Amino acid sequence: MSETVEALSRGAGLAAWRQIADALEAEIAAGKLAQGTQLPTEAALAARFGVNRHTVRRALATLAERGLIRASQGRGTFVEAAPLAYPIGRRTRFSEIVTGAGREPWGELVAQTEVTADANGAAMLGVSEGAPLLELVTVHRADGVPLSTARTWLPLPRFSGFAEAYAASGSITRALSACGVPDYTRLSTRIRARPADPAEAARLDLTPGRVVIVVSSVNVDAAGIPIQANRSAFAADRVELVVSP
Repeated sequence: MSETVEALSRGAGLAAWRQIADALEAEIAAGKLAQGTQLPTEAALAARFGVNRHTVRRALATLAERGLIRASQGRGTFVEAAPLAYPIGRRTRFSEIVTGAGREPWGELVAQTEVTADANGAAMLGVSEGAPLLELVTVHRADGVPLSTARTWLPLPRFSGFAEAYAASGSITRALSACGVPDYTRLSTRIRARPADPAEAARLDLTPGRVVIVVSSVNVDAAGIPIQANRSAFAADRVELVVSP
């Protein structure tokens, strides 16, 4: 039996999965498992600790609930990176913020549809209730790690080509520029926290019930005309929102 297996205290009143979780957490804290590092497979961990894969799975689930690791479907399980400082002010640009932190930004278009403005959407975008809007569902990543998922609404027909421009560029700013809006500013921002819904958890590689920070905002063009209403759900453990005037 290996030293690692012997390190588990059998019959000491502490479940094996808890001991495994504590051991891996200690390695993360000590830097032995660095931020962004891929963990060994469940099979490898089971062999290391001399337990079955179900026990390892429970230990990993506990670490995921604590926000220490992230399971990415089809890729494996990774140690979470340090939270990214994300300034929110008059000019908020995802790509600039992520690039400035030394990471690679990308936005993924998940879905697009044409909807009609309800009372709330009409008020935010300054259009008539029932007016046509383009609705997008997106995921925003830094070095491949999902930081946020969003629903975005833009008035039609002004932004009829926005979805295609965004899918090609992965950038809200470049897509707006392609639609004739070279610059824009933030009109309003509202922030709250809540548990991720199932769709958000899946898109953000979160375990069910993890907290997201919801940022609802409206952007305007140079003439002060509302062009975009947005509701972003940020993985709370992956960003630190910094609010500036």
